[in-house]
Amino acid sequence: MKPFSRLAVLLLLLPAVAGCAQPRPHYIVPDVPASDASLARTIEAHTLSPRIPGNAATILLDGDEIFPAMLAAIRRARTTITFTTYLYEDGPLADEVANALAERCRAGVGVNVLVDAVGSHRMSDHVRTTLRRSGCHVERFRPLNPLDMRRVNRRTHRRILVIDGRVGFTGGSGIGAKWTGNGRQPGRWRQTDVRVEGPIVRHLQAAFAELWRERTGMLLGGDAYFPDLARRGDVVAQCVRSSPAGGSSEAYNLFLLSLESARSSINITTPYFVPDRRISEALVNAARRGVKVSVLIAGQVDNTVDRVVRVASRQALGAALRGGVKVYEYTAALLHAKTLVIDGTWASIGSANLDNRSFALNHELNVAFYDATVAGRLDDVFREDLEFAREVTYDAWRRRGAGRVFEWFFLPLRNQL
Repeated sequence: MKPFSRLAVLLLLLPAVAGCAQPRPHYIVPDVPASDASLARTIEAHTLSPRIPGNAATILLDGDEIFPAMLAAIRRARTTITFTTYLYEDGPLADEVANALAERCRAGVGVNVLVDAVGSHRMSDHVRTTLRRSGCHVERFRPLNPLDMRRVNRRTHRRILVIDGRVGFTGGSGIGAKWTGNGRQPGRWRQTDVRVEGPIVRHLQAAFAELWRERTGMLLGGDAYFPDLARRGDVVAQCVRSSPAGGSSEAYNLFLLSLESARSSINITTPYFVPDRRISEALVNAARRGVKVSVLIAGQVDNTVDRVVRVASRQALGAALRGGVKVYEYTAALLHAKTLVIDGTWASIGSANLDNRSFALNHELNVAFYDATVAGRLDDVFREDLEFAREVTYDAWRRRGAGRVFEWFFLPLRNQL
C-alpha cells in the first residue's frame, strides 16, 4: 500500500473509533518526593502493583544485546516459555526466534506465543507453521472485525518473555530486521529492554496470563508457570500493567506520580511525545521548581502512522519548551526506547509511550525500579544518546513554518495517538 493510501485509511479509521478514548479527570497529586519510601506505597495504591524486593535486573541495549540474551534464555528453557509481543515481522531474526522456540517445543517444553493481530500482521505463514508443527500454541490477539472498527483499539502493546517462570524480559522491542544492530544505524531501532530474575518475574507472568486467558479462555497455573521464587538480588521493583478493558489508567498514574515526585532531574526517552494537559503541566511545574527536565524523542520516522504522530507531537512541544523543558531529537537511528528516570534513584522501563494510546487504548506493561544502580545506568545511557541528538529550541519551534497547519489538522485525533 502506498504512503498516501495508508494515510487515507488511517484518517478514515481514527474518527470511527474516536469515541473509545474518554477524557481523564484533572488529577491533584500528593507531594511525595522520589526519595521518600512512601512513593512506592503511593504508586502501589493507584496502580494495584505491589512493591517487590529481592530482584536482579540487567539493562539490555538494542538488538546486539537484547536478542542474544533472549535466545540464550529460550534455549535453556526446561518447562515453559510464554512470549507476547506487539510486533513480529518476517526475516532472519523472525526465523531464528521461531526456530529456537520450535526446538524447545520438540524437546517437550510448553510454549505459548501471543502476537497482536494488528502489530504482527507481517508475521509470515512460514513462522506460524514452524511453531505450530512443533507443538507450540500460537494465538493472535483481538483479530480485526470489519463490522466492528472499535477493535482497532485495545491492542496488546506489551512485550513479555518468561522462561520457566523464573527469568523474564520486558521493554519495547519487536521481532524484525530493524530491531537488530547497535541503535546508531540509520533505519534501525534504538531500544532499551531489561532482563529480570526474582519474585518480580511472577508479575510479568501474570501480565501474560491476563492476555492469554482473554484470547484462549485458558488459565495458566502450577509450578511450571508460577514456581516459588527465591531472592536473586537487592533490587526493589513494581510491575505496572495497564489495561483499557475496564477504563483503567495505571500507566498514566505511574507516569504522573513519578513526574510529580522529582526534585532534581527527569530524563525521559520516548519516541512519541503527545502528552495531555495534566502531564504537560507536571513537566512544566517540575522545571519551574528547579528540576532539570529533559525529553529525548524520535528525530526520524519510517512509516505513515509515525509521521502522523510526529506531526501531532510538534504542537505539544511548544508548552514544554516555553516552560523550561529541554527537548532533544535522536538523529543516529530510529528511536523506540521508553524509559523514565527520576532523581537518579527511580526508573521505569516498559512498553508505554507518552501518549494517550498507551495511557488509555492499549494493554501496556512497565516495570519501575527503586534502585540507584539501575537508575544510574539509565541516566548514563540517556547522556550517551544525547551525543547523537539535536536540541529543539523554542525559537526553532516557533519558526517551524507551514507544518503547523498539519498539526492543527490532526488535533481532533489527538486522543487516538
